[in-house]
Amino acid sequence: MKELRRKFLTPSNIEIKEVYDKEDLGEIQIEKPGEFPYTRGIHKNMYRGRLWTMRQYSGFGSAEETNERFKYLLLQGQTGLSTAFDLPTQLGYDPDEPFSEGEIGKTGVSISNPIDMDILFKDIPLDVVSTSMTINATAGILLGLYIYIAKQRNIEIEKLSGTTQNDILKEFAARGNYIYPIEPSVRLVGDIIEFCSKYLPKWNPISISGYHYREAGANAVQELAFTFADAIAYVEEVLRRGIDVDEFAPRLSFFFNGHIYFFEEIAKFRAARRIWAKIMKYKFKAKNENSLKLRFHTQTAGSSLTAQEPENNIIRTTIEALAAVLGGTQSLHTNSYDEALALPTEKSARIALRTQQIIAYESGVADTVDPLAGSYFVEKLTNEIEEKVWEYLEKIEKMGGAVECIKNGYFQNEIAESSYRYQKEIESRERYIIGVNIFKTEENQKIEIFRLPDEVVEKILRRVKDFKENRSKGYISALEELKKKAKTNENLMAYIIRAIEEKATLGEISHALREVWGEYDRI
Repeated sequence: MKELRRKFLTPSNIEIKEVYDKEDLGEIQIEKPGEFPYTRGIHKNMYRGRLWTMRQYSGFGSAEETNERFKYLLLQGQTGLSTAFDLPTQLGYDPDEPFSEGEIGKTGVSISNPIDMDILFKDIPLDVVSTSMTINATAGILLGLYIYIAKQRNIEIEKLSGTTQNDILKEFAARGNYIYPIEPSVRLVGDIIEFCSKYLPKWNPISISGYHYREAGANAVQELAFTFADAIAYVEEVLRRGIDVDEFAPRLSFFFNGHIYFFEEIAKFRAARRIWAKIMKYKFKAKNENSLKLRFHTQTAGSSLTAQEPENNIIRTTIEALAAVLGGTQSLHTNSYDEALALPTEKSARIALRTQQIIAYESGVADTVDPLAGSYFVEKLTNEIEEKVWEYLEKIEKMGGAVECIKNGYFQNEIAESSYRYQKEIESRERYIIGVNIFKTEENQKIEIFRLPDEVVEKILRRVKDFKENRSKGYISALEELKKKAKTNENLMAYIIRAIEEKATLGEISHALREVWGEYDRI
């Protein structure tokens, strides 16, 4: 066999030395966990006090199927819910619209009305279990539906805990699930943050997401830089409303990618805490210690999963999850090994959850805080990542901030170049993917593939039809009022919730705002 070449560079093009020693660190001072700037963790005892939340991302078909998967995962030891919505739901279309055909329930659960939402969380105590919702352009509507069913169950909304992703800027630059132009879209993000700071004290109104930048091809440094640039834009949006930073910053949360390059990922998470603490303390003058603490969810890298030899993905996910834990994540999703081929089966979802549980309860890595602190290599890599992120942030600020950089395509171009470089390294075998460009086998691994039954879509369509036929006309005036308020600077959340109470659907609320703001045209 031909001798294998190896490239001693991280995916962020940081050169890896043969050996590291104390000269690489200089006079560095390693602070204790729970102390500013929180490099070693936001809590002094971290997982000795409480393990990370095991929050598996689930959603497919109708509300009934996803509710069953939720209950299954909770019975298997999952400690928080994470909801995936289908494409029509994310883009503000009801399932009975022509746009939705062929996409209903495919990439997540279809939710368009309060009945769907009530079934989705049937027998699940909303004041006990925390729920994360991966929803952006229609985040306010889904949060409104969640609040509505909580009230119907006589649950005080102050007791609701969870997260709406609600990060629209990364949609324009990396993911593509936007509806309205950038400015009103950011206004909606601010409305949700403002609303939650007043009425939902336990809710994270936003999960500022580097995950999708990374999935689109960004490297670890770009992931942090673009995420924090977006975060700065959101903070500035809320500050413009006259709200003190310490009133909302403690509930800001983040979402990062857990990729395969083990030590770079650990260093990335450690650097991220340090950078955010400095941004909040020195740029925004936050006084509340909780405003300085970076709280984040991690999902292992979907882009690292391969359709070839899919069982290899179990090992990849394990390495990525371990890096997230050693990096101090507060919450974790582990991908299923079959996700490069289809939605996860019940078996693959269980293996993914068991991966977290074995790390938590058998490996011993959670027994002490930041066990890699003081490693010459990890500390040096942490410093190098931080330095490179600050360089990006300074450049982005000079260009006018995240919104302007997205408008002029700067983020998109940087991601495209990084993605192209990484793919070329794979094709030239400077970077190896087992089973793809090295150690390949011709034998096809036969695994069970999840398939959505046709009758599920029929059930979804029948429910939305019945819902629309059996309601009064009160929703029409509620939608008119929403459109009127969308032309002002008033917070829209109360009017979205009223429209839901009057039985307007997700699609109807979205279209009402489309009439006022139009849609984003990327050309």
